[in-house]
Amino acid sequence: MITRRTFIINTSLTAATVLALPSLAFSMYKKEIGLQLYTLREELPKNVKAVLEKVAASGYTNVETYGFSIKDQFWGLSPVELKKILDENNLKAVSGHYNLGSFLYDGNTAELIASIEAAKTLKSEFLTVPWVDESFRKSLEDYKKIASRLNQAAKMCADSGLKLAYHNHDFEFQKHDGVTGYEILLNGTDKSLVCFELDLYWVVRSGNDPLQLFKENPGRFKMWHVKDMDKQNQALNTEVGSGLIDFKPFFAAAKQAGMVHFFVEQENNFAVNSFQSIKTSCGFISQKLI
Repeated sequence: MITRRTFIINTSLTAATVLALPSLAFSMYKKEIGLQLYTLREELPKNVKAVLEKVAASGYTNVETYGFSIKDQFWGLSPVELKKILDENNLKAVSGHYNLGSFLYDGNTAELIASIEAAKTLKSEFLTVPWVDESFRKSLEDYKKIASRLNQAAKMCADSGLKLAYHNHDFEFQKHDGVTGYEILLNGTDKSLVCFELDLYWVVRSGNDPLQLFKENPGRFKMWHVKDMDKQNQALNTEVGSGLIDFKPFFAAAKQAGMVHFFVEQENNFAVNSFQSIKTSCGFISQKLI
């Protein structure tokens, strides 16, 4: 594990190496900027149509959904109704965060099946697992069970024309008997079926280096969360380009990572308000990173 100071130094050195290798620097992703809609969780349920209009007006073309449930669907809207609003604003829900009910723990497929149908209706490419409850990730055996469940879910997704992805926080990088949970997930899942959505903020926050993960697991990180770290309080987010994380080396290594989509996310600490923050982040990315 490295310190954050060492991380900043190392990323600068690695960037020079990546930029010297055109085959690694070449970008394989469409230069479209996505937004994880959880950023707007306070506003979105109040008026989905108005919020998505503002998302499009801020420069985004892709979104990643969250919050689906069998009972409430998407903030009271059916997948068909949400797709209509997205289409009206030229937005594509290329991925969505789906909790899958209790599938990861007991194999109950009800929520998974409903999630797959919702993702298909939205014409998504990826169905993404966003979180594992703490009580189910206390040991290596727990992570092995999760990896097995991810393989099962990925097969069901593949049968429906979707790809399964797993989104990390920092807890996956805690060690259990000398091995991290994330290592178990990477090594215990089928590379041809299970992708990973790398939350760059949480990797850096945990003291690890995304570039090293790209090097050790090329092609597995099909999606990223681009979320910056506040300079004064590293537990908080900030607008992309305003914080501690230098994203340029990561984008230079996009091909090695396998990245095809990325999403801005900011969970807190908005400079003015959430709408201004997503506009600021989009502007920085379009001018400085892609």
